[in-house]
Amino acid sequence: MMGKDFLKIIVAHKKEEVVKAKRCLPESRLCIDALLPRKRRPFLKRLEKPGPSGVNIIAEIKRASPSKGLICPDLNPAIYASEYEEGGAAALSVLTDQAYFKGCVDDLKKAREATALPVLRKDFLISSYQIYESAASGADAILLIVRILEQNQLTDYLNLCRELNMDALVEIHSENDLEAATLAGARLIGINNRNLSSFETNIETAIRMASLLEPDQIAVAASGIRTREDIEKTKDSGIRNFLIGESLVRAPNPRKFLKFLMGLED
Repeated sequence: MMGKDFLKIIVAHKKEEVVKAKRCLPESRLCIDALLPRKRRPFLKRLEKPGPSGVNIIAEIKRASPSKGLICPDLNPAIYASEYEEGGAAALSVLTDQAYFKGCVDDLKKAREATALPVLRKDFLISSYQIYESAASGADAILLIVRILEQNQLTDYLNLCRELNMDALVEIHSENDLEAATLAGARLIGINNRNLSSFETNIETAIRMASLLEPDQIAVAASGIRTREDIEKTKDSGIRNFLIGESLVRAPNPRKFLKFLMGLED
């Protein structure tokens, strides 16, 4: 058991990781790599309109979590990415945190090489260093968590994403988070049903928050979506995009389960 506040522990460790990474590869060098011209795949654009089934699913590659422990330690990112693409996923999300989720940036590279889908780097990004690293690694989008960033950081990081031609999924859990995201100019809003401090999950969070978004903002419901009923219930609030990880990774046949979640059974 990690202790009461998961988020504080993860962020403290992440700060140490960034310091070590900078010693191996300075930010100035990484910045040069990040600015090289690359063909990005449109992430936000894929989520602007519902897919053929009426929803879009961002399918996640996830080996473990702090609350559940190991989920699928021997996961092959390329195989899962292909299965997700065949199952009709709109995009991929790849967890790259090593310490608590057993992922790595290499997982993202392998997943992206195996498909034509846009790929989100999901991690606890607290430094511009990690944003340059994401761009240099081929990410099409990154996750920015409002609760771990200052207002000026969030604004600066969104601007940096634009410079690097990457999209950003800005994660919120509360009204205060949404206010900060809107102030920073965020368009793609991930409503996390999970409280990252306690890791408790309640799908009512996304349903409640959806009505508070600005007309030009696009909602993505994340965490706790396990069944077709969960999707239908959340859909009634106007949300058409879902980020789903654990239930897909645990499924005996991820491609089939993805189709089932979208109501497109074989």
